[in-house]
Amino acid sequence: MDVYNLAFEWTDTNRHWLIEVPIRIVAYLVVALIARYLLHRMIDRATTGRARKGRSADVQVESKKPPLLRYLRDRASASANNKAAERRQQRAQTIGSVLKSTVSILLLIWVVLAVLSVLGVNIAPFIASAGVVGLAIGFGAQNLVRDFVSGVFMLLEDQYGVGDTVDLGEAVGEVQSVGLRITTVRDIDGTLWYVRNGEIARVGNMSQDYAVARIEVPVALTADVNRAEQVALDAAHEVIADPSMAHKVLGEPEMLGVQELSADLLKLRMTVKTRPNAQWAVQRRLRREILRAYDEHGIDLPYPQGRIHAVVGGQAAE
Repeated sequence: MDVYNLAFEWTDTNRHWLIEVPIRIVAYLVVALIARYLLHRMIDRATTGRARKGRSADVQVESKKPPLLRYLRDRASASANNKAAERRQQRAQTIGSVLKSTVSILLLIWVVLAVLSVLGVNIAPFIASAGVVGLAIGFGAQNLVRDFVSGVFMLLEDQYGVGDTVDLGEAVGEVQSVGLRITTVRDIDGTLWYVRNGEIARVGNMSQDYAVARIEVPVALTADVNRAEQVALDAAHEVIADPSMAHKVLGEPEMLGVQELSADLLKLRMTVKTRPNAQWAVQRRLRREILRAYDEHGIDLPYPQGRIHAVVGGQAAE
C-alpha cells in the first residue's frame, strides 16, 4: 500500500513538472509573442502613412501623414511638400522604433517573471531588487534619461530637422542628424558639434516657413536721406526682378528708414521676406547692388574717400 501511494505521488509530481509547468510556460510565451506582434502592428500603422486618393494634391499629401503625427504641427516649409513628407516619415519611424523596443523589453520582463513564478521561485525579492536597481540607475543616469525624453519631444514637436539652420546656443549651423540623445550641427567653419538634447535650453530655427533678409547700409551724414532710401529701394527691386533671385524672394523690399545715428554716420535698414535658408544669399546680393547704386548716384558713404569701387559688368567703376 505504501509503495502504491509513493508511486502515485511520484506520478503526480511528474505530471506537474513534465506536463503542467511546460504547458504554462509555453502559454506565457505564446501570449507574449501574440501581444508583441499585435502591438508592433499597431505601432507600424500609427507610424506609417498610407496614401489615399484625394480630390487634390494637398489632400494626397495630407493623407500620407502618419496617424501618430497627424494632429501635430509640421514646422517644415509648406512649399517643399516632398521634403516635408520625407522628414515627417523619418520622425514617425524613429518614434516607432523606440515604442517597439519599449514594448519588447516590457514583455520580456513580464515573461521572465511569469516563468519564474511558474517554476515556484518567489519573485517578490526580484521585484524589490529591480525597484532598488531601477532607482539607482535612475539617479545615476538621469542625464541620459533627460537627453532621451528631450529627444522624443523634439521629434514630436518637429522643432528642427536635418538640413535646417539652427541656433542651439553654443552651436550654430546646419543640422546633420537628429537622434534621441545627440543632435549634430555643422557650423560655417565646417566644425561638427555634438549637442546633447537634454542640454538644449532654446532652439532658434532659421529654416521654418520663411526668413527675412535684413540689410543695413551706412550713409554719410551729409547725404540726402530721402534720396538714399529711394536709390536703395530701386536697387532692391532690380535684384528681386532678376530671374536668378526671384524664386528666393517672397515679398517686396521694405525700407524701414534710419536705424542708427552716430557722430560720423547713419544706417538705413531694409528688409525683404525670403524663402528659408535664402536670406543670406539675398542679403549679399542686395548689399552689392545697393553699394553699386550709391556709387553711381553719388550717395556719399561715411569713409575717407567717400565712395567705393563697385564691380559693374566685370569691370571696376569709380
